[in-house]
Amino acid sequence: MSSLANKQILVGITGGIAAYKSAELVRRLQDRGATVRVAMTRAAQEFITPLTLQALSGHPVHTELLDPEAEAGMGHIELARWGDLIIVAPASADFIARLAQGQGDDLLSTICLARRSQLALAPAMNQAMYANQATQDNLALLAQRNIAVWGPASGAQACGDVGPGRMLEVDELVNLAERQFNSGALAGKHVVITAGPTREAIDPVRYISNHSSGKMGYALAAACAEAGAHTTLISGPTQLDCPPKCERVAVQSAEQMHRAALASLDNCDVFIASAAVADYRPATVEDQKIKKKADTDTMLLELVKNPDIIAAVAASPKRPFCVGFAAETQDVERYARGKLERKNLDLVIANDVSQAGIGFNSDENQVTLVDAQGSKTLEQLSKNQLARILVVDIAQRLN
Repeated sequence: MSSLANKQILVGITGGIAAYKSAELVRRLQDRGATVRVAMTRAAQEFITPLTLQALSGHPVHTELLDPEAEAGMGHIELARWGDLIIVAPASADFIARLAQGQGDDLLSTICLARRSQLALAPAMNQAMYANQATQDNLALLAQRNIAVWGPASGAQACGDVGPGRMLEVDELVNLAERQFNSGALAGKHVVITAGPTREAIDPVRYISNHSSGKMGYALAAACAEAGAHTTLISGPTQLDCPPKCERVAVQSAEQMHRAALASLDNCDVFIASAAVADYRPATVEDQKIKKKADTDTMLLELVKNPDIIAAVAASPKRPFCVGFAAETQDVERYARGKLERKNLDLVIANDVSQAGIGFNSDENQVTLVDAQGSKTLEQLSKNQLARILVVDIAQRLN
């Protein structure tokens, strides 16, 4: 399966004859499993119509910065946050110059300035324009800002000149897009991740559980696999598909997850405990459904402690690098630091699940990284984007 499967890619198109290749780029990215949206400058619309890109992408094409209808739907800031990757292809000399100076005077430049994801430019222009020192200075400045510059290629140009300035071919751009997600940061490592809720049976039809969707753990598993890790995902019950290149071990209860976690420690380099494991389970599980009694309005349920999975892993003779999660509703950092010290962890990723829009069941999250040296709070991001940042951080700590 392609590493672009389920990725969200925004293709930006600026004015240039190479814009005709952008239609093929959109199609090929979708063939690899990506969801693609398109933003065009006014100059780009002189070379290819928005209708063509809309038909290929299956989504309305974004063209205006201050379009009331677009702002009511997916506005420019929302669009900037949406993508896992932004590819501007072609990127004209004019657009490159404006971006280098931080101008946000049209939709595409504003998206690029407000982005949270990686940005890649595929330059396309006359060879003399490309060779001009101003253009070279602008490209160098953008590269210093961690903006990828893909190309250009050299060859015959539409104007009749021959030299560097041609936009890379679509196959090359798609391959480079895939490499963006295949960082290799965890190549050769075995990562085990727990995700989702657990269900603690009361009787054959009832159980105790929580609101965890598993989205953060699954995003982490996908990011670890992209980074080259052999990834084992020990998952409680969720509605999510297993990420590509991951091995999923399905469990129901905390005890089952505990056994699976300890069984996975052979050759495990990193253990990430993102599952929302029930702290307690019923002391006894009835064989038959408990019937409602007419003479009482209450039912007493005796609970016993579940095994502490991450503490057991951290205490194992085969101890890997241990990352815990702390889903709190108050005093987030204090509780996270207590968990770090009490359970002998290397890192705790803490978040406030009482905050609207982040945490359980949401598509975004905001976390604080807590370790022995201090803490660092990351900005609110989509769980997929956040997972890639966390994987890079963990890889750096591991190495």
